[in-house]
Amino acid sequence: MERKVGRRRFLTISAAAAGLAVVPIGAPRTAAAGSLVEWRGISLGSVATIRIHHPDRAAAADLINQVVAESQRLEQIFSLYREDSTLCELNRSGVLAAPPAELSDLLASCDHFWRLTGGAFDPSVQPLWRCHADHFAVVRDASQGPSSAKIRDALDLVGWGNVRFDRDKVVFARRGMGLTLNGIAQGYITDRVVERLRASGIQNCLVDMGEIRALGARPDGQPWRIAIEGSQAEVSGFEIPATNRSVATSGAHGFQFDERGHYNHLFNPVTGTCAEPLRNVSVVADMATTADALSTAFALMKDEAISSTLVSTDDVKVLVSGAGDTRELTALTAHLGVRSKVD
Repeated sequence: MERKVGRRRFLTISAAAAGLAVVPIGAPRTAAAGSLVEWRGISLGSVATIRIHHPDRAAAADLINQVVAESQRLEQIFSLYREDSTLCELNRSGVLAAPPAELSDLLASCDHFWRLTGGAFDPSVQPLWRCHADHFAVVRDASQGPSSAKIRDALDLVGWGNVRFDRDKVVFARRGMGLTLNGIAQGYITDRVVERLRASGIQNCLVDMGEIRALGARPDGQPWRIAIEGSQAEVSGFEIPATNRSVATSGAHGFQFDERGHYNHLFNPVTGTCAEPLRNVSVVADMATTADALSTAFALMKDEAISSTLVSTDDVKVLVSGAGDTRELTALTAHLGVRSKVD
C-alpha cells in the first residue's frame, strides 16, 4: 500500500483580491451579498474549491453538488489514495481489461505530453516513489537517499514506452511497474468540472480541483488573481491574473522526503534523481490538463529545453522562480539568451 501523503499546495487564491472568504470543508456556502456560491473539499489528496456566480443560489448549490459528484467519480478512477481505485487495481495486477473511457483518454494525453517533452513527463515513475518512500520509512539519516543500486532497480521498472494501452486494455510490459497520474489527473478533473459548469450556463467561475482554471473574469470584469507561493528561499511569491486561463505550479516543496528537499516527489525518469529543491515552475495555459502536465515536466527540465518545447505549443506561458528571482521563458529564450524578469 502506498503511503498516503497529500502534497503541500503551491497554488492559493488571493482571497483579498477576489473578495472571497474561507468556508468549512465539504460545505457549500452562499455569499451574504452578490451571487457567489462556494464549495470547498478534497480532491486527489489536495484542498479543492469551486466558486461560481449564479443568479439563483439554490440552483448554483445544486449544480455544485453535481460537479462534485462527477469529480469524486473521476477520483475513484485516478486516485493513488484509494486502494479500490481503478489505477490502484492496475498497479497491483499490471493489466486492466475494459478500462474506463476517462482513463483511456487520460493515458492518451499522457502519451502526447511524454512525446512533447522528450520523455520528461512520464507517469511510469511510480516505482521511484515506492523506492524513496520505503527507504525514508526506515532510514535514520534523512540526508541520505536510496542507494544507487536501489535506484537502478527502480529505473528498470520505469519507461512509458513499456505501457501498452488502447480502448480494450492496459498492460505493463514488466511485472512491478506502476503509474502515477498525480502530475496530470488534477488538471483533467478541473477541466471536466469547468466544462460541465460551462454547459450549464455558468460564465464566471474559478475552479481549483488541485489545479486552477478560471472561466471568464470576475463579475466586476477584473481578472481572477492566482497567488503563487514562494519557495523555501523566498519570503513571498507573486500573483498571476487569469481570465479564461489555467494555472499550475510544480516544485520540490510540493512534497519532500528530507528537510532540504533534495529528495522529493518529482522524479527524473532517466536518472532517478529529483527536481532541484529551490526551483518552481508555473505554467499558464488554456486547459488545466496542459498546465498540470507541462508544469510537472518543466520542473525537471532546463530552461533551454523548456523553451525548445514551447515552440510546439500554443499560447503557453512559463514562469520559473527560485531564490528570489522569477523569469518568463518563451520559445525564443534558448536562442536569444533572454531572461525576462517578472515584477
